[in-house]
This record gives sequence, structure tokens and C-alpha cells, in this order.
Amino acid sequence: MKVIRATAAVAFFVALTVASVSAQTRPAGTGTQPRPAATPGATAPSTVSVPDSKVALIDSSAFADEKQGIAKFVSALKRVNAEFQPRQTELQNLQQQIEKAKSDLQKAAPVQDAKVTQQQQDKIALMETDFKRKGEDAQAAFNKRLEEVLGPIYEDIGKALDGFAKARGITLILDVTKVQGIVSAADAMDITRAFIAEFNSKNPATASLTPAK
Repeated sequence: MKVIRATAAVAFFVALTVASVSAQTRPAGTGTQPRPAATPGATAPSTVSVPDSKVALIDSSAFADEKQGIAKFVSALKRVNAEFQPRQTELQNLQQQIEKAKSDLQKAAPVQDAKVTQQQQDKIALMETDFKRKGEDAQAAFNKRLEEVLGPIYEDIGKALDGFAKARGITLILDVTKVQGIVSAADAMDITRAFIAEFNSKNPATASLTPAK
């Protein structure tokens, strides 16, 4: 079982259209062409308001950074990892037993009865099957628990990011961990650190973790 250790990334691709901005039209003098005179009998063209836009970038993988990430998120990950540590240890011990059994068999096979070798091989096969089953069960349980614990935090982050954007007139936020093709961008477009700092100040990592069912 692969346990996430402060490396999980929050999947975000946020497109925020701010109503107050959408309602604005471009001010006069910004290159707007004058409307041509209406032709008799012709349908008058509709007026379309084109909002100004402000794009920002965020790196959601930084949310799980143990030292500089979102404290509430990192704390939740650590506690879920702690819940599953006994299973992780069990799997590690079982894997070591399998490796030792294979090593012992490799040394003994040339000098022992073929039937004994086959019995040992069968035993190793059963151990490997058990290891695989327990690993799959543990991984499924771990993923489910992560979803239970991180789901509400994802929602809090999404709402906070929405508010962060609206307060600064940002109409589009792109997550650089999900969007391909961004070759270069000004440092000023990156709101990751500023958002994390604001979120941490309003959402301390002190909430208790709901026990697993």
C-alpha cells in the first residue's frame, strides 16, 4: 500500500466568473469602434458586453507541503496516515517474510528434495496472494478514508479560493499542476503563497478528525 506522505495534490481547475465584473462594459476610449448607422429594414445588431479579465496561477501541489502548505490539509493527511500505520507495518512485515522465504529457498533448493522445494514454493505463492489481497484492501480503505476526511477540506479550499479571487478582481485561476502548455508566466501571476497564507490565517489546523467507521 502506498501511503500518501504530504505529496497529495488537490485537483483544481477553477474558472471563476465574477458577476460584478461580467456586468461591466469596456469604458470609452479603449478601442471600441463606433456603431455603424442602421440600414433601413436590417436587424439591429445586439450589444455584447465584453468583461475585462484577470488571470492568475496557482500550484495546488503546494497545498500538501509539510512546512509551507495548507496546515489543515497537511494535518489531516498525517492523521489519516497514522490511522493506517498498523496496516502499513503488517504489509511491510509480510513482504519481508516473503523475501526471506525466497532467499532461503534459493539457497536450499539445490541440495534438498524436489518435493520439499515444491511445498516451499506453494507456501510462498500463498503468502504472495495474501500480501496482494491485504494490500488491495488496505489501499481501498485508505482511499475511502482520504475522501471522507479531505472532502470537506476540498470544499473549504474551493470556497476560500472563490472568495480570494473575487476580492481581487480575478476572473480565472489556472492550476499549473493540471494545465499543460504554460511555458512562461510572470511571478506576479502566482497567487499560491498568498492564498495559502490567507487560508491558514482563517482556518487553523485544530479541528478534530472524525473517527473512521
